[in-house]
Amino acid sequence: MKTRPLGKSGIEASVVAFGAWAIGGWTWGGADEKESIAAIHAFLDAGGSLIDTAPVYGFGYSEEVVGKAIADRRDKVVLATKCSMRWDLSEQQKERAAKRFSTTKDNVDWSGEKTAESFDVYIYSGRDGIREEVERSLKRLQTDVIDLYQTHWQMDATPIEERMGALEELKQEGKIRAIGVSNANPKQIDEYQKFGQIDSDQEKYSMLDRGMEEKNLAKCAADDIAFLAYSPLAQGLLTGKITPEREYGEGDQRRFKERFKPYNVRKVMAMLEQMQPIAVRHKISLAQLTMAWTLTQRGCSHVLCGARTPQQAIDNAGAGEVELAAEEIAVIRTAVESYDGI
Repeated sequence: MKTRPLGKSGIEASVVAFGAWAIGGWTWGGADEKESIAAIHAFLDAGGSLIDTAPVYGFGYSEEVVGKAIADRRDKVVLATKCSMRWDLSEQQKERAAKRFSTTKDNVDWSGEKTAESFDVYIYSGRDGIREEVERSLKRLQTDVIDLYQTHWQMDATPIEERMGALEELKQEGKIRAIGVSNANPKQIDEYQKFGQIDSDQEKYSMLDRGMEEKNLAKCAADDIAFLAYSPLAQGLLTGKITPEREYGEGDQRRFKERFKPYNVRKVMAMLEQMQPIAVRHKISLAQLTMAWTLTQRGCSHVLCGARTPQQAIDNAGAGEVELAAEEIAVIRTAVESYDGI
């Protein structure tokens, strides 16, 4: 597995990361703890090191599972988690927070009509909140230091100077090693950098979601900031395994999304068909080819891919060893630009 630096932090991390959203179960139709732990172990055994989670992924559950999985192999892991997405604020903190959505333990409340099981999720990045969250994450993750600590969303009114001040304090105290942002724009990144060093930016980026190419990817390339692409497989669509007939169970967010309707899945399949000969030539899957191509894009240093089984984790890790020729990258780019779906 190839590694690349997390910005200027001095930390090297596997180019393919284990994204731990799905193992939290929330919005993914549940998760099996033993299988999740086995998947993490398989990823590490296959040469991976970077594991990315967040408190909101299962409302603490994903972090707890990751903590159990790495307890006896912490030295092999570059551990990343996040702060600011809260379901447990005090009334005083809510006054400074921004409400994001309502949800249940299974799924976001897409109807907008709260039920007895629903509760609100807020964005809050106040100094007191960040310090609360890091202590809870350290406990759930069974560690005394988090390698990369990221603000998850940026829409609350907390001044960035206050956020960065809290993060710098945690870094000086040895509780975190590097600071990152997620779901931020270049202007916000500039503001963060006025008050300290930003080592990474985590954003949604895939063959189907290319809005970052002229924005954050260019920014990260120019400022020597690691770019961590989340959802590089577009929640499974770019694996080539999702067919127009696919049905999604209760608690699976994809059943509500237009992108997963049969007409759009056919458009994705037509795009992937143009790349299939390259995958065959390299003896890799379309998912591995997709990740490998994403890693060749200017500014993109790492990709985050979820896995719920050991085999999925091993397959994802394999993408970190693929070398594509310039002409193959160009052929794939042409196919990507032919896509006219959602």
